[in-house]
Amino acid sequence: MLLFQIISIHYQSWLLKYPFLRVVLVLVEEALTGSFYLFRRAVPHMILSDTDLLKRLEEGDLVIDPLDDIDMQVQPASIDLRLGAEFLEFQRTNISCIHPNREDEVSKYIRETVVEEGDEFILHPGDFVLGTTAERVEIPPDLVAHVEGRSSLGRLAVVVHATAGLCDPGYQGQITLELSNLGSAPVALTPGMRISQLTFTELTSPAARPYGEERGSKYQNQKGPQASKIGNDPEFSKTER
Repeated sequence: MLLFQIISIHYQSWLLKYPFLRVVLVLVEEALTGSFYLFRRAVPHMILSDTDLLKRLEEGDLVIDPLDDIDMQVQPASIDLRLGAEFLEFQRTNISCIHPNREDEVSKYIRETVVEEGDEFILHPGDFVLGTTAERVEIPPDLVAHVEGRSSLGRLAVVVHATAGLCDPGYQGQITLELSNLGSAPVALTPGMRISQLTFTELTSPAARPYGEERGSKYQNQKGPQASKIGNDPEFSKTER
């Protein structure tokens, strides 16, 4: 990319003013070097718009199931997902600590709750629970998805993930939500309500080893909220479990 770098330095203002020149320059560079990785290097990768999302959904390589109200759930640059009825609550405990790689300790710490139709789940201040999306997603190898909270719930101090905000290319299954109430008042959550949104970004090239292929994809095809399976990670030996 030496040609492109030299021209970029000397004619930066022109490239900013006329973005199409960037595309032309990269195409010329690629033709000269014999490498035709054309628009993937010429055009910055952006978050998919509603037009792109609807096209992907229609083609079937991106799956959101069920998608009951496509007009409501497909937003300008995201897809709203609804709250499922299953929750994993972390019980109060007097033990000194929990070892994440010891499944017996983790299981004793968690209690499953299923909300009946028409009922609500009350998320109290300071609580942390695992919830799930009602929808199952299937992400193609050339996309990565990001789990985001909805602004309306954020204004009630409800957040939907602590750290797990990324869904890898190739992931299939429901999405576990890490729900917290950062406010001072309990908040009622109703299964079926729109709880989160997914944005999708196209990769520079499809993943060579998508999630679900090799490297211990331990949450592939998960149904309902799933507790931590960090004990399955290779850095924890079997003798430690």
